[in-house]
This record gives sequence, structure tokens and C-alpha cells, in this order.
Amino acid sequence: QVQLVESGGGLVQAGGSLRLSCAASGRTFSRYGLGWFRQAPGKEREFVAARSWSGSSAYYADSVKGRSTISRDNAKNTVTLQMNSLKPEDTAVYYCAAKEVPYYCSGYGCYVDKYDYWGQGTQVTVSS
Repeated sequence: QVQLVESGGGLVQAGGSLRLSCAASGRTFSRYGLGWFRQAPGKEREFVAARSWSGSSAYYADSVKGRSTISRDNAKNTVTLQMNSLKPEDTAVYYCAAKEVPYYCSGYGCYVDKYDYWGQGTQVTVSS
């Protein structure tokens, strides 16, 4: 059974930083894309960032580009999201997600949606 467990959320002031972590278990994730999504109250869940299965490529939503860094450790089956210069509009529940990506698929479109596995989410609140 696949499990994704997030940690690292919390309350932070605008301009601060947070580091979210996700531990994956249940199978080998070396061929899986790992990503982060978020859902703010009253809004749809949206893509935040993803790392390719090889770890060589990273993809970001425009809203977090330049302020966030996603990394993964395939040996440990973990993915982390470092978020800096946080804004009140970053307030949301953040979800870790995983999907199997075919070897022939590369680029932003292969990692932005259609994830198969989801964590339970971790709350991030940015105060102004």
C-alpha cells in the first residue's frame, strides 16, 4: 500500500520560510514523479511544484517560481519543498503526491496533474 506522509507545515509570518517534507513508502518511487499541490479555502487544488522521477528536472507554478525549491532523495523516498518569502496568499493545505511517469514523457505537462497517490495534507498559514 502506497503511503505519503507530509510534515513541516505551520504558522509563519509573511516573508518567512518553511520546509515541507514528504516520506513515501509502499513501493520503489525511483520511476515516480513526486509533486506538491495546495488547496486554499474555497479554491480548487492547484499544482505547486514537482520533481521528475530522475530528479534532474523541476517544475514550478508561476505563483511560487523563484521562491521555492523542490528536491528529492530517491534513496530515502523523500521529497521536500523549501518555500521562502512566504506571502499570505500561500496559506493553504499542502499535499504531497506521486505518479508513475512513462519513460518517454518529459516536460512540465507530464508532471502538472493526474497524480495517483496523495498524502493527507499539512496546513501552512502565513500571517500578514
